[in-house]
Amino acid sequence: MTAKSIPALLLLLCLQLQAVEPPANPFRSLDEKWPTPNTLRRASGAPGHDYWQQRADYDIAVTLNEKKLELTGRATINYHNNSPDNLSYLWVQLDQNLFADDSGHQLISQAPDLKKQTYESFDKILTRQKYDGRLHIKSVTSPSGQPLNHTIVETMMRIDLKKPLAPNKQFSFTIDWSYRIQNAKKIRSRSGYEYFEKDKNHVFTMAQFYPRMAAYTDVHGWQNHPFTGSEFTLEFGDYKMSITVPSDHIVSATGLLQNPEEVLTETQQKRLKKSRTADTPLLIVTREEAEENEKKKARDTKTWIFHSKNVRDVAFATSRKFLWDALPVKLGNKTVMAMSFWPKEGDPLWGQYSTRSVEHTLKVYSKFTFDYPYPVAQSVNSPIYGMEYPMICFQAPRPEEDGTYTEKTKHALISVIIHEVGHNWFPMIVNSDERRWLWMDEGLNSFMQFIAEMEWEDDYPARITSDDRIKSLKDYLKNPNKRPIMTDADTVIHFGANGYSKPTLGLNILRETILGRELFDFAFKEYSRRWMFKRPTPYDFFRTMEDASGKDLDWFWRGWFYSIDHVDISIEDVTHFTLDTRDPAKEKGIKKSKRDEEPDHITVERNKDMEKAVDEFPELVDFYTDFDPLDVTPKNKEDYEKLLKKLKPHEKRLLKTKGHFHVIRFNNIGGMPMPLLLEMTFDDNRKETIRIPAEIWRTNNDTVTKLIYSKRKIRSVSLDPKNETYDIDRRNNHFPRRIEEKTFQLQEKKTPKNPIQLKNEADEKATEKKKASDK
Repeated sequence: MTAKSIPALLLLLCLQLQAVEPPANPFRSLDEKWPTPNTLRRASGAPGHDYWQQRADYDIAVTLNEKKLELTGRATINYHNNSPDNLSYLWVQLDQNLFADDSGHQLISQAPDLKKQTYESFDKILTRQKYDGRLHIKSVTSPSGQPLNHTIVETMMRIDLKKPLAPNKQFSFTIDWSYRIQNAKKIRSRSGYEYFEKDKNHVFTMAQFYPRMAAYTDVHGWQNHPFTGSEFTLEFGDYKMSITVPSDHIVSATGLLQNPEEVLTETQQKRLKKSRTADTPLLIVTREEAEENEKKKARDTKTWIFHSKNVRDVAFATSRKFLWDALPVKLGNKTVMAMSFWPKEGDPLWGQYSTRSVEHTLKVYSKFTFDYPYPVAQSVNSPIYGMEYPMICFQAPRPEEDGTYTEKTKHALISVIIHEVGHNWFPMIVNSDERRWLWMDEGLNSFMQFIAEMEWEDDYPARITSDDRIKSLKDYLKNPNKRPIMTDADTVIHFGANGYSKPTLGLNILRETILGRELFDFAFKEYSRRWMFKRPTPYDFFRTMEDASGKDLDWFWRGWFYSIDHVDISIEDVTHFTLDTRDPAKEKGIKKSKRDEEPDHITVERNKDMEKAVDEFPELVDFYTDFDPLDVTPKNKEDYEKLLKKLKPHEKRLLKTKGHFHVIRFNNIGGMPMPLLLEMTFDDNRKETIRIPAEIWRTNNDTVTKLIYSKRKIRSVSLDPKNETYDIDRRNNHFPRRIEEKTFQLQEKKTPKNPIQLKNEADEKATEKKKASDK
């Protein structure tokens, strides 16, 4: 070996040592994964005294051309640089460019299976292929009207500034644009129109319809990744929005209506005023009025004006088909107006359930977080199944054409309204970055939706409690082809389970099983209030929950959010111990009883009546022939007396200990540590429960044992009897094991048709076809 080769060998050895990973430790601190706290974001999870965020105020004017299905608009944006940085350019989102025929999203989309197409699905494919819905930027100008240099990069636009925008300074600019509105029934989107063939009218639900300032944050700088269909993060600001539509349209939008006297009839204005003190939802626009509007097709226009303060986005819906009702909801010392807008096709379901669902959401979410701060909350029936924006959301479920509906449709409507109205809290106010962390808005909101559903009625078919969804979720949890919750939103697979269901389930386990309701509710409310109108990261949420509850939850975040482990804990065995008193008279008697209860070996049993050698030759009999080793001998008594003389008084008392000692062994098959929730049934049929914290797995995540001392003998043990932790294999949650109960069905035998029958049927069809053709 040469001297030169030694460093190379040392380097190779170091690399090999680095490649050897230490044993998995789910209780290892997450400090290594979380950013170091600073003056912007504190170690407690609270905003620091140097926390900052940008602001953008908008003055928007849009015009809807219903005949051309086109929207034109102008927006003046006043951007506030509250950061400590000089900004030489600004980024603006052009989300509608997702629908450009040359967009990155369109180019990387997977081909559909053309071998399995219905007329409807094929029509949607053709519509999408022919539709170019890009945002046409007509001009970008400064306040003086001078053009600003700008570059469009897919769904983003960079505006180059002539001089950097300094900290604590503002910059205003104006953008003019237009685009073709998409058919939302054929092109999956968050915005668009629905066409009603019977009366030749439209419902428009318009969102992401204007150039929106991209977020600039202390965590990631500009959030300028191209929009690919997942959601977004934005800056707060004040909005003025003027919406010009046909004069017979009714408009719902983010904010307060500023000019009801210009757009509503006198009667409708009176109803709107009266609705502010109503006890039940009051119609502002009746069905009769909506049906009359459907017939008019007005050629003139009206402009509806809305103002909104401290929101991060705006949206609107418009149609001559809309009915409109309203109901006041008292929250603390303020009143919020809950409203719904729907075409007659939504009756009777929408008139009965929509506004009441909005009201219920406002009350429940406010109770568990903070009071809803905006003046209105609106639910709109639309072609968009479910989508949220500040003060307004879109929902699709409707009854059948004859007005009937299934229980499933009813609950689907209630749930989607709760969910979309609930998004006002997460992320419209607690302004997390949806582009990066899907679960921070969908997961937290789905969890709150679950709580609201549970307060709607008993046995509500919620996401994590209905039987069909439980099976589906468990199948997902045990599927190895999945990614952790803490995965960038654009790369998530199993979108619904990862972003909605698993976070909901985890937070409910945290609330019901790990922390308990009192600690969890306090901590969750603290997080919500700390980050109102601010931008939290996952680490701020994790740290706040620990800070406010006083519990170290790193093991839970690591297992549930950072890994793909699942819960599958098995009761491997239970061993029953009793104390040996050392008294031969007692102990040998117990052993003899147990021995006598054991069945004889089959050979011994069959040979019992057979004459033995000692019966034929008595001289073979000696002391050992009839000696029972479990009989008490004088020597046994003597040894026992000697033992007692050597023992101290407290040791003698210990020998008299009565009771049963049970050692239960558990195996963690799924890898996710969890509290051990035990229900024990004793030999007298009494039951007892014990809740063992998850920290029992701290030193060994594979196998642990627990000693249970009781006065009665345990007959059986069940783990997690109420299915609190979603253990995916409950067959191993019982000791002794239970017989699995299943049923099977008998099927009717299908008699195959003979060739003559098949020919006759074919001839009959041919004859019928010919008759129809002749007619």
